[in-house]
Amino acid sequence: MIRPFGRKPDPVNIQRDCYAMALKEGNHAEITMYGQIVERRPTDWWTGEPIDGNFIVKSEFLDDLDAIKGARKLTIRLDSLGGDAYASLLIYNRLRELKAKKTVQVDGAAMSGGSVIMCAGDTVKVNPGSLIMVHQCASFLYGYYNGDALEKARQSNAAVDKALASVYAKKTGMDETEALEMMQQETYLTGEEALAKGFADELLENEDAPEIAASADHSTLFVNGRALATLGYPLPGGIPVAPDVKASVSTTQEPTEESGEGGQEIMAKTFEELKAQNPDLAERVEAEIRADLDGLVQKAVADERQRLADIDSIAGIYSGELVHEAKYGEPPCTAQELAFRAAQEAARRGKEALTDMEQDAQASGAKEIGAAPAPEETTELSPEERRAAGRSDAQALKKE
Repeated sequence: MIRPFGRKPDPVNIQRDCYAMALKEGNHAEITMYGQIVERRPTDWWTGEPIDGNFIVKSEFLDDLDAIKGARKLTIRLDSLGGDAYASLLIYNRLRELKAKKTVQVDGAAMSGGSVIMCAGDTVKVNPGSLIMVHQCASFLYGYYNGDALEKARQSNAAVDKALASVYAKKTGMDETEALEMMQQETYLTGEEALAKGFADELLENEDAPEIAASADHSTLFVNGRALATLGYPLPGGIPVAPDVKASVSTTQEPTEESGEGGQEIMAKTFEELKAQNPDLAERVEAEIRADLDGLVQKAVADERQRLADIDSIAGIYSGELVHEAKYGEPPCTAQELAFRAAQEAARRGKEALTDMEQDAQASGAKEIGAAPAPEETTELSPEERRAAGRSDAQALKKE
């Protein structure tokens, strides 16, 4: 809040699970954004309880943003794989509205919606090892749709893509057509490449480069030891695998002895020795190895994308907790295994429900209550029997 008569605003220190806002030195604010951008906090489908995770919730973030809107300088430290496109665009626009001079520093990754928020900075600083990614928006569909409904969904996505392209074009100076082409190709950029394309304004050569690595199944990206779910985005093959990054091919392997070009015997004991003795042969061997590795990486990426797509196709009928565990759990599983897990969970819940009902019945004592006695059977009397009974009743009354 701004005080009258030129007094400095009150200090602000807001701490959330995955972002923080602070106002210091009277007019300099800082925001740290490390997490996934969401419209609302995800909840478990079965229990309704919030799901644990690093979520930057749009409503919370915008409410907190009002506390620092009087700052003259704003530094945003960013590490996000993105999330909801609409929420990302809204946060971008609200940041652009601030009168403060804005500096965005990409500490790790700025992918998808994170790259949109990155563009809100008047100055964008990146590390050489920072990772930037732009792509088209995607929508999750479940159920049956006719052509008109699918066309409406396509038009909606196309409109969002144009909005995203205009953000990138404004920041980089490229035209929107070029930005859309980069998005269609799902383009990944290092810090230096982002600088060359105009997404960044300064390369932090003197800063400690972030340590970026991926899990073996590429479902998690580790930035300086901090895990971020990849949200199904396929990561480029060049990212090392955590925690121990080892070369896929040993350079100390002994090659089979064979004749080289010109009849020279190849006696190299290491790959470096092979390159020194016969560079042409070493180059061919390396090319073959790279081709094999590229093929393996592409197949692994395709398999992982298909696994996630299969899970998304049935995710609507299962709890968010089960779907999240299937995608990113230890270990992750296929859509078929997810269905089996869900069936096991349903059977367990059904068994517990039957057990509870039986215990309630025993506690109520309902089993100890006997059946109600049957009414006595009656037979209809003849006219003579009714008259005789009447006379008998009359005599009985007289005697009384």
